[in-house]
Amino acid sequence: MRLVDSRDIVELQLKQSECAITIRKKEALQKPQPAAPVTMMQPPLPPPPQPVLPSSQPPPPPAASSALAPSTPSAGPPVSPPKPSTSSHAPFKCPMAGTFYRSPSPGAPPFVKVGDKVQKGQVLCIIEAMKLMNDIEADQSGTVAEILVEDGKPVSVDAPLFIIVP
Repeated sequence: MRLVDSRDIVELQLKQSECAITIRKKEALQKPQPAAPVTMMQPPLPPPPQPVLPSSQPPPPPAASSALAPSTPSAGPPVSPPKPSTSSHAPFKCPMAGTFYRSPSPGAPPFVKVGDKVQKGQVLCIIEAMKLMNDIEADQSGTVAEILVEDGKPVSVDAPLFIIVP
């Protein structure tokens, strides 16, 4: 970002394997740009820092510390567990962590419903990751038998999203 900011570069696009990042200055946003799909992988989060207590001071008792601090540190909203599937078919899994959306915008009809026939490459949902909306496409053709995640809920990598019966 510093490179783009410090030079006469209006747009910078970086691609590596399945990851692509595009950085645009405000001047580039004023011109119409063709929409490009963006796939992004989220890096692992570092462990939270542990507080250092002086050696002369004993650590607080567990009951007192649990009343003052949350029991589990969290880097974001809690990820809701998906509904258990009753199907013998392998689930379609989430490729990235983020927020699951069934439709392209609030109030719009969902991309797919239970019973819909889908083709390989068809958009099933959107995962919002770091303010980017990522279209998630079917990896096989078939019929949507189950939707395992509620709209607007956080999901993690490899969380089951759909059951698609070939």
